Amino acid sequence: MNSRTIFALALVAFGAFLFWTREETLHVGTIFAYFWPSLFVIPLGLFFHWLYFSMLHRRAPGLLIPGGVLLTAGAVCQLAMLTDGWGYLWPGFILAAAVGLFEFYWFGIRNKWLLIPINILAVLSLAFFTVFSLSSLLNMLPFARILLAIGLVVAGVYLLSVKSKEV
Repeated sequence: MNSRTIFALALVAFGAFLFWTREETLHVGTIFAYFWPSLFVIPLGLFFHWLYFSMLHRRAPGLLIPGGVLLTAGAVCQLAMLTDGWGYLWPGFILAAAVGLFEFYWFGIRNKWLLIPINILAVLSLAFFTVFSLSSLLNMLPFARILLAIGLVVAGVYLLSVKSKEV
């Protein structure tokens, strides 16, 4: 990627930020307040990835653990900063640990026992994302709670009315 492309992407991102924010005054502190993950955390995660992939023999897959964690955590922080969704996006930090360990597994020695904590962290993160997303959706939409209640009653009546095949 050449410098012109990077500059063009920066201009597009800054223009979208100006369109998105409704603040009367814009100063450098505002940019740092909104984009600190993109300025500090994500580049550090990319630096760890660059260190690993720039090595000729790739003998240090341990660099991918902090690289994956920082890259994922930076993306979660940036998304939370832009949407003010800290209360819903915090399971992304659990996912960050799973991503770092998975990169270590994928590009490293592929120890199958490493998949146990990876899967536990990923499922835990997905479960928390689901629970908090559904609860926020149910709180935002007043009719969603009524639809859920009707669906649960219908499912319960169906299970009671269907004859089970006991052996």
